[in-house]
Amino acid sequence: MRKDDGILPQYHIAETSGWSVNHRINSALPGYLMIASTQATTDLSDLPAEALGVMGTVFAKVQRALNALGARRVYIARYGHSPGYPIHFHAIPIYEWVEDLFWKDDRYRMLEQFADGPGETPTDGAELTLFVWREFCERTDPPPIKGPSVSETIALLRQLIQCS
Repeated sequence: MRKDDGILPQYHIAETSGWSVNHRINSALPGYLMIASTQATTDLSDLPAEALGVMGTVFAKVQRALNALGARRVYIARYGHSPGYPIHFHAIPIYEWVEDLFWKDDRYRMLEQFADGPGETPTDGAELTLFVWREFCERTDPPPIKGPSVSETIALLRQLIQCS
């Protein structure tokens, strides 16, 4: 694992020549991963062809591993654009119990007022992502988790995600 990326070793999971996978440091949701470029750029078009080619394989390995841990859905998306951080993607597992917590929290029913009609599904990735960020990353007292802890999940993911 790279020593100069600022990520504490206990959060590192896997690495290729172009990508590093770690658990999101401030997330209480087991399996919330960050997939970051090892190149110092914030733009995909600046990455070498090899890194771009490996990116899909890394995404697939991450999704397969999170599915094996019981994720009902896995959202992989780019959100960050903060200076000083390389381009990175969030891999957010949505377990059945996470979606159950979302539906039981009346505060998130407010989101329904922003739609102009029935949606294609009862909820979507944007709403569940917001829920995960607010409840598992920003709250000082996150909801209780079901299943393995963050540290236990990291150990499992190190076995499941092999990027050699």
